[in-house]
Amino acid sequence: MDKKLGVYICACGGNISDYVDIEKVREAVKDEDCVLLARTTMFACGDSNQKEMEKDIQENNLSGIVVASCSPKLHLTTFRSVSERAGLNKYNYVHANIREQASWAHSGNKQGATEKAIHLVKAAIAKARFAKSLEPTRIKSQKSVAIIGAGVAGIKASIALSNMGDNVYLIERENKIGGKLASLGKVFPGNITGEDMIARLNEEVKNEDRITLLTSTKIKECSGNIGDFRIRLQDNIETGEPAVSEREINVGSILVATGFESYTPSEGEYGYKEIDNVITLPEFRDLIKNGKEGKELVFKNRKIRDIAFIYCVGSRQIKGENKYCSRYCCSAAIQSSLDIKERFGDVQVYHFTKGVRTYGSQELKYAEASRSGDIFIQFPDKDEPVVSSEKGVTLIKAKDILSAKKEIEAAVDLVVLVTGMVPDSDKSVGSLLKLPRGRDNFFNEIHMKLRPVETVIDGITIAGTCQGPKGVMESVNSALSAAVKTHSFVSKGELELSPIVAYTDVKTCEWCGACSEACPYNAISKSEEDGKVVAIVNKTTCKGCGMCLPVCDSDSIELTSFTNNEIESMIEILAN
Repeated sequence: MDKKLGVYICACGGNISDYVDIEKVREAVKDEDCVLLARTTMFACGDSNQKEMEKDIQENNLSGIVVASCSPKLHLTTFRSVSERAGLNKYNYVHANIREQASWAHSGNKQGATEKAIHLVKAAIAKARFAKSLEPTRIKSQKSVAIIGAGVAGIKASIALSNMGDNVYLIERENKIGGKLASLGKVFPGNITGEDMIARLNEEVKNEDRITLLTSTKIKECSGNIGDFRIRLQDNIETGEPAVSEREINVGSILVATGFESYTPSEGEYGYKEIDNVITLPEFRDLIKNGKEGKELVFKNRKIRDIAFIYCVGSRQIKGENKYCSRYCCSAAIQSSLDIKERFGDVQVYHFTKGVRTYGSQELKYAEASRSGDIFIQFPDKDEPVVSSEKGVTLIKAKDILSAKKEIEAAVDLVVLVTGMVPDSDKSVGSLLKLPRGRDNFFNEIHMKLRPVETVIDGITIAGTCQGPKGVMESVNSALSAAVKTHSFVSKGELELSPIVAYTDVKTCEWCGACSEACPYNAISKSEEDGKVVAIVNKTTCKGCGMCLPVCDSDSIELTSFTNNEIESMIEILAN
């Protein structure tokens, strides 16, 4: 072969070199067929090394490079960009993962980890020998965006996209916008109420000509791909209209901001539904909102003078499914306590917590509540408070870590369960768009730091609490980030799609439908070619996942950049 390859083995600052002898790896591969140069480097992704790689490619007229480092999930794009800057087609770059697959996987066996790394790099070199220059598929993109969910995240994203010149369809299944924000009362910092914030945002939406607001609307179907999504909508749901109408919109990208639901305690959890004065925080917010300022707080004809908040109900569960912290609950409970005293005068408040998490400037609210006379009791994770009712008196007992696990007992008029966030129970949007979920069942981004609002479905971004618990400011920041990324998909009017897709050999293909059934993206259809029915792959819809390959009995489907020749050459190296 006339390939000229450059190979770079990364120490990853010790992440790899502590457990893999990278110099031994270099020595083992430097004389491999087609390898012109082999180097070790402390940080392959560092700016200085990237410049060295560019120089090597240009001065040695390299026709391909192999980088042995960490997961391609982190730096595949990095080294493809290096290749392009040096004038090399980026698809002639091959990545070998010797951190997750060798160093970290075999940290207790340096010799074994080194041998495995050598095999992995040699396999990557074998693949690089067959790598071909590819050109991305270019398609036109609709300069419009569909935003699903008109809570604070969806609204802020729609305004941001409109300001950037994009047409926006803001789709909300309820008959009004705002989501949960309207029920939050005061939102820190600034002490603006959720209702006032929604009113301001609503005016902004009305004044934006590029925003089409569709309330009482849900998604029925979605097809197409990045640049050209076709969404069928059902209007007038839950509005009392005599008939549900349908319409279709065509957009270049979709931003999902469907929000969250508050955890609903099970019957008997801290006395919920069994003791009549045990309610949830959202129910308590409604109680405050409907109460008359300056008057006494009353619940079920009972004057409320003593209140107990029990934190982390539905979050940080030892036995339940929700292991995560819901982030906003501590601040919301403390703000509620301050609101009570401002609106209804002197009320004694007890906070039963697992440890207060009012991070950042919210700590000021915690300090204010402490100064106002609120009592904070921290109970152990595995020894939760017990709520009981005796002769009409509601008692809470808990061991207090802050007083050497002394048992504390409080008699209160009202118990408020500070409930956390859980994913939206309506799974229809996620199912239609095929969005992946994490262990917590919220929608999953590609990488929480490097690609925090992108999903594995090209052209679909996520924002706000549909991807995990967030406060209002965090949801807004997430929405603005998603808006910028979404804008990048539609702003140029043309998109470059990856050329790594499946393709069919029509000479050997005899349509059986197995590949079409296996494809999760509906990218394969039957077509007549040269007088026979065969499988044809839609390049703009195909994601290159390879699900169709193993089900083809005639072996008529190949995957660009992962052909039989490439994969078999790697297997041959790894098997020796």
